[in-house]
Order: sequence, then structure tokens, then C-alpha cells
Amino acid sequence: MTDLMMKKAALLVEIFFASAAFPSSAYSQLVRESTAPPEQQQNSAKAQTPAGKKRASQEVQLTGEESWIDTGIDVQAGEHVLITATGKLRYDDANEDNGPDGLARGFRDLLRVLPYNEAGRGALIGCIGEKDVVQPFLVGARREVLAPIAGRLALGINQANDDTGTGNYVVRIEVYSPEGGAARVVAKQVSSLPGIDNSLFSKIPRRVGDKQGNPGDMVNFLILGSEAAMQQVFTSAGWVKVDADVKGTVLHGILESISKESYLTMPMSQLYLFGRPQDYGWAHAEPISVVRTRNHLRIWKAAFQVNGEMLWVGAATHDTGFERDERNNGVTHKIDPDIDLERDYVEKTLTSTGLVAEISHFLPDSPLKEAKTATGGGFHSNGQVLILKLAESAPNP
Repeated sequence: MTDLMMKKAALLVEIFFASAAFPSSAYSQLVRESTAPPEQQQNSAKAQTPAGKKRASQEVQLTGEESWIDTGIDVQAGEHVLITATGKLRYDDANEDNGPDGLARGFRDLLRVLPYNEAGRGALIGCIGEKDVVQPFLVGARREVLAPIAGRLALGINQANDDTGTGNYVVRIEVYSPEGGAARVVAKQVSSLPGIDNSLFSKIPRRVGDKQGNPGDMVNFLILGSEAAMQQVFTSAGWVKVDADVKGTVLHGILESISKESYLTMPMSQLYLFGRPQDYGWAHAEPISVVRTRNHLRIWKAAFQVNGEMLWVGAATHDTGFERDERNNGVTHKIDPDIDLERDYVEKTLTSTGLVAEISHFLPDSPLKEAKTATGGGFHSNGQVLILKLAESAPNP
């Protein structure tokens, strides 16, 4: 780390402690304006009613003690969901009440793990599908959402389970049928995909390795789609690109902290496939526990295509703690030995975006079912490889 970087880091630490001593003045100077895309920001002007026929409406109430509630409404892919909310909450340590848009973010939010980290504490949020895998979205006082997938609508308050407010929100939900009346077909399960066969897998190593050639993680998923589509589906699902080196991590971490964003991009070691390190590393984790536990994967672009489509070859594992590296007696991340769970997690998170067109699983000849990683840890699998075919264009939810 250079002297200049060290001086910048020291200055930022001084600013942080100054904000703790003089919170009101620091907040007024350092709160960052939202950088969310325009379609995700609160629309202050009254929006028009969505096109399509209204097929359902309901009013629900959330108290400040509830993190999530099941609305009981199942929506279909392509339907428009209009959500409006009124009411107030009050947190014990807050200087004022807040409405559905939540409190303005401050430095103290760096120490909170919120369901939707880009929004303020106390904001009204929602999700469609399984809460454990889908990305929540900001609702605020008003939001129209184009459902990316079919699933149950849930509403929640952007707060930690042990940090509840007093008060309530009254929320009205209206569901409008897709324009044209037909729901979108996404994430279709198929028994096979053209070009996915044992001939293809004869060109793909079963495992990735370290620089010395020691075999490591299992290749357990393939993605068919352009580079732009691949990046879009991971980003939309809440995965973040991982830093390539430690120096970049330090500087990136300082800048991300100042902008009040959770920092998940702790560096990932380089592993090799097709004779080169990964083209991309992606991670998915709780902001505070990222150093110890995270879902992560590496992905390589193949030098050959499948039916004219770009092929991405990936290996995904779930870090659950630390263990001794048998190669050098150092400390390394320990992975969950049931790696099929991580393969399934990749499937669920990516398909929740509505950007996956077809899903298949393939069992190659002589499947890999049990082995040890390059660091000495063991893992097991049923040997199946997940295949995801991406939709090159889809409505932006």
C-alpha cells in the first residue's frame, strides 16, 4: 500500500470518528444521494395506472415489529404490481419519525446488516419468490414492479431482526395482467439442450486446479449466453464481482465504505481451467460475515461455442469457515462438502431474475462424485452439472 493510500485511509478514519462525535453535522455533509437506476427510485409525481386488466387488489398492514409478511398474493411473470404505502415508524435512537421511504443513510448503517443495503433503515421493501434466494427491491411510498418470475409476493421493513421500530405502514397492492394477457415463460425446465452431450464434456476438464496443477473444485455448472447477458444475470441476482488482488481490495474497501455500500468483494484466490485463471469471480454473502462465509464461484469463457452460443464454465462452492491448508500449513477457507447445495443455490438465485430461459442438468460419463480440494478438504456430489441458457433480452423489472 503506498504512502498516499495510507494517508487517505488515515484521513477517512478521522472523518469516521468525527461523525460519531458530531452525528448531526456529519450526516448532513456525508449522506450520499441515491445512485439507484431511475426505474428503482421513488417517483414523486403520481404515476399512471399500469396497462392491463386489474385482477387482484388487497390492503395489508405491517407493524414495526415485523420484518416480513406474506401478502397471500401469487403473481405471474410479466404482471405489473402497483404498491402504495402510508404510515410512520419511529426507532428509539432516531431523531425523527420515518415514512415508507426510510431514514437517510448515515455512517452507522455500515454496522447494520439490512435486507436491502442500498435503502435506508425502515424503508418498505418487497420480494417475489423465495426470500432466501431472491433479491429484495425497494418499494418506498410508491412502486410499480414488473414481476420477473412467478411467485408469492412478500413485503417487509428494511431493518435487522433485533432492531424494530414502533408504528405501522398501511399498504395497498394492485396486480394487473400482462399487456396482451399472456404471462412470460421463464426458466423452463427441459430434459436436454442441443449441443450439451458427452462430446462437449470431453473438452471440459472435470475439475479446476491451482497454479501447481493440484486438482481443486469441481466444474458444476455451465452457462450459455453472451458476456453481457452473463454479467447482467449475476448482477441482477445480487452477486458481486470479486477483486483480483489485495491492494485493490484495500482501496476499494475504503471507497465503498465512504459511499455507504456493503463491501463483499474480498479477494478470491486464482484457480486455473483451460490453462488460465478465472475470467470472473462472483460472490454472494452477508456484508458483515463476508470474510468468514460466503457463496462464491469462478467462471471461465470456453474457447469453443455450443450451437453458436458463447459457453461459460463455472465452479461454485460455499465457504463455511477456515481450515488448515495441507499444502503449506497456512489458513484457507473451508468449503461445505455437499457442493450440490451451492450448485442449486446458483440455479435458484440466477433463475429468480427472470433472465434465464431454460434449465437443464447433465450427468457426464464417469461423473465426479467424491474428491478432495487442492487444500486437502473433501467434497461430494451426485455428479450432475447444471446448464443455464440465458435470455439475451428481457424486460427490466
